[in-house]
Amino acid sequence: MIGLQELIFGDLERFEKDRETWMLYLYTPMCGTCQMAGRMLEVTLEVLPGIECRKANLNYFPDLAGKWSVESVPCLLFFREGQLAEKIYAFHSVPYLLEKTKEYLL
Repeated sequence: MIGLQELIFGDLERFEKDRETWMLYLYTPMCGTCQMAGRMLEVTLEVLPGIECRKANLNYFPDLAGKWSVESVPCLLFFREGQLAEKIYAFHSVPYLLEKTKEYLL
């Protein structure tokens, strides 16, 4: 299982270059909603083995918020063909995340 892995400095450029479809979860550690959304995303990724998603603490990557016009956290970014395809702020439920993930990555 690949799952949800923390983004490290210098990893983003390589990750973007090597993949056409991928997900990035943006959060801050003091955000309670982010903790809940992160757990929902972990459950989603457990149900879909082999899906890779990076997560990034915006306190360490503030430039990402500007790069993709992120308005708040938690935020889940879906990329298709190397371009930002959709931003999700309301995670709703695990079934909702499953459908969105399947839509973009499977």
